[in-house]
Amino acid sequence: MQELFGVSLIRNSLQSHPAASASVTPTPGRIGKYEIIKEVARGSTGAVYLSHDPYYGRDVAIKVYRVEATDDPTRAQLARKMFLSEAHMVGMLQHPHILPIYDAGEEAGRYYVVTEFVHGARTLSAYCKPDNLLRPDDVVELVFKCAKALHYAHSRGVIHRDIKPSNIMLTTDNEVRIIDFGIAIVPGAEVSRIEGIAGSPSYMSPEQVQGLELSSRSDLYSLGAVMYELLTGFRPFRAATLARLLHQVVYATAPPIHTLRKEVPEDIENVVVTAMLKDPERRFQSGQAFAADLTRVHQRLRAQDDRVDRQERFVQLRRLKFFHEFSHAEIQEVLRASRWQDYAPNESIVEEGEIDDRFYVIVEGDAGVERAGRVVGQLSPGECFGETSYLSGAKRAATIRAGAGGTTVMKVSSTLLEQASASCQLRFNKVFLRSLVARLQGSK
Repeated sequence: MQELFGVSLIRNSLQSHPAASASVTPTPGRIGKYEIIKEVARGSTGAVYLSHDPYYGRDVAIKVYRVEATDDPTRAQLARKMFLSEAHMVGMLQHPHILPIYDAGEEAGRYYVVTEFVHGARTLSAYCKPDNLLRPDDVVELVFKCAKALHYAHSRGVIHRDIKPSNIMLTTDNEVRIIDFGIAIVPGAEVSRIEGIAGSPSYMSPEQVQGLELSSRSDLYSLGAVMYELLTGFRPFRAATLARLLHQVVYATAPPIHTLRKEVPEDIENVVVTAMLKDPERRFQSGQAFAADLTRVHQRLRAQDDRVDRQERFVQLRRLKFFHEFSHAEIQEVLRASRWQDYAPNESIVEEGEIDDRFYVIVEGDAGVERAGRVVGQLSPGECFGETSYLSGAKRAATIRAGAGGTTVMKVSSTLLEQASASCQLRFNKVFLRSLVARLQGSK
């Protein structure tokens, strides 16, 4: 959440407007009715604190806009307008992919906004580096969710105006939250009007750069620019000066995505091109249309990937001792009931004491077996674990940890396995129990 206050403002002269640095101030013990736990982020116009709302039993983030008598009047006015813009939207946007605003208030010259606090979340900025990019199909899925969220906001008359990677959070469950509506255009709220041009230059639409009237399609352009960066690790336009950057946004064409990352399919590149067309009338006309195009692309990608993955995984399983007795059809049934996951070296696969209803088979790498923090065994490719899945409510008797080289595991859902044929279930249970007994006897 470091960049919650990283708004860039540009005057009509198209010169940058530097924000004043926030002075270091002590963490308050309380803001309004909220007791402060700790500071989690700081920016040019304030800070973000973690608090707990005992009434609703939830952790919350409190964004405090710093407005002091000694501040630069322009910066102070901006902070106040940003606060009023967000305060106007308390409870207004209720969507799973928009960070909800719970409360807002003013106390002793401090303006604050209370939002959901998402533990462990990071912004999409983490995945905009060439050496840390997401898979193209994962990018499609994330942007799809953002497009749906923007469609929801636009249908209520709200234009975000500052869509960028640092204003989109990714939770530990791979869900997204669009954040920071501080410069949004909100219906019926004149306080949201900020003089000049507001936003982050690298992601602004051409009409936003030129100070023209904005529509919802400006946000969709910005989302297209975000998608471009997530796919390539580079912003669509880059220049040594702000003036040159803004000129490129209005007149230049971004380098084709495939020249920066060859494996990005043409279908995906075409979606980004449409979203970033200079003429708003030629772009996607709504977030819903953007999302629909992404859905079609995603379905084609998944169909292609699934065919390749199923064949590759079938070959991998056939080599494992665990599956030597399975027929071709039975292996395919197990594949349909399973999910594959890669674990980093020493990462926990299952934890001692937790309840789980899945069986596990080591596909690649090895894994250590620990009880009470002590290593008591080792698992190799083709070996299995998860015997407690046979007992409803039973807790795991050991921790299984990925080996030093990482581990690939096939997780078989006991619920999905029950939907397989009787012969497949019988085969799986027979081999699983035989492997378990052999391990208990200390044999290979």
